[in-house]
Amino acid sequence: MSFSQPPLPFAMDAMKPFLSEEQLTFHYGKHHAAYFKNLNGLVEGKPEASLSLREVVVGAAPGPIFNNAAQAWNHSFYWDCISPDGGGEPKGELAAAIDRDFGSLAAMRKEMSDAAVKLFGSGWAWLAADKQGKLEIMSLGNADTPLKHGKEPVLTIDVWEHAYYVDYRNDRAKYVEGFWDVVNWDFAAKCYAAATK
Repeated sequence: MSFSQPPLPFAMDAMKPFLSEEQLTFHYGKHHAAYFKNLNGLVEGKPEASLSLREVVVGAAPGPIFNNAAQAWNHSFYWDCISPDGGGEPKGELAAAIDRDFGSLAAMRKEMSDAAVKLFGSGWAWLAADKQGKLEIMSLGNADTPLKHGKEPVLTIDVWEHAYYVDYRNDRAKYVEGFWDVVNWDFAAKCYAAATK
């Protein structure tokens, strides 16, 4: 197997009440795992098998390899964006950049939440940075990621229905609202620092 699904950075029952153990069992244990399984089958014996997952995502043409690689990468990133100890507010350089580029944390949260709730169909709402450190919200469908647009992901909200349907049914807005109670600002700050090096 060329690519391995990383372990969750928290226990399966650690994200309650935001996400139930049942929700995570399906999302991580079935959907995320399937992207890795499918990707390994697709790249077996091909040059992509020797690349990093990120390299496959950036270099792949549209199609099954990109879809599965990007979904594998996106989900691994998403798990780090939430934490049982999350919530609160960002600090340091990321907080300053949010104030500079959005006017306030509240304005950024509203823009990202709106992007997540209003995205038609399946996809992701991203907070991303360019090489100069300027932040923007990107609303991207299906498996798309800022990596394909020359931007660095800083934070994401997964709004595929499988991310929330067990717990929230069709109430995507409630799920998105709950995200901010568990958001991992420490991880986002590390991603922003890496993006601006």
